[in-house]
Amino acid sequence: MVPGDGLARVAADYRDPLRGIIHAFKYERRRSLAAPLAHLMAVAAGEWLDDAACVVPVPLHPWKRLTRGFNQAADLAAQLGPPVVHALWRARLTPAQVGLPAAQRQHNVRGAFVASPLVRAGRRAALISGRAVVLVDDVRTTGATLHACAEALTMMGAAEVRSLTLAQAPAPES
Repeated sequence: MVPGDGLARVAADYRDPLRGIIHAFKYERRRSLAAPLAHLMAVAAGEWLDDAACVVPVPLHPWKRLTRGFNQAADLAAQLGPPVVHALWRARLTPAQVGLPAAQRQHNVRGAFVASPLVRAGRRAALISGRAVVLVDDVRTTGATLHACAEALTMMGAAEVRSLTLAQAPAPES
């Protein structure tokens, strides 16, 4: 099951001052902000984290991860409590989603996420197969990236995929 309205929670709207704080965290590498930002997410998640088998951060493409120096979704996930499983791999570098309409965003990420080659299949199966997992990202706009990740986790056997994001940005106009 992929995250629809009932399986998606967001901590706040993507507007200032939170927008500026997220930019400082993500682009100015202010990683110390991960704990207070994740606290906002945990409050929004409520009981979702209590019965989740694990949290899975949305992965960056290895090149983007290398140039940025860290994955902001992974830093947030690490503060939430359940085990972090890097079960997903971004198999191809996708164009930036900023400013693109929903249809183009969906096209960009279709098939971009697969099972990570860095996590043993047995560990991945033990923590994901037949279980509820929480997919973590910093900002949701149209939900295209979360949906593509959720499809990959469902293919790995997840019984339920819930998405948890820090902020909801307004969808771009088509």
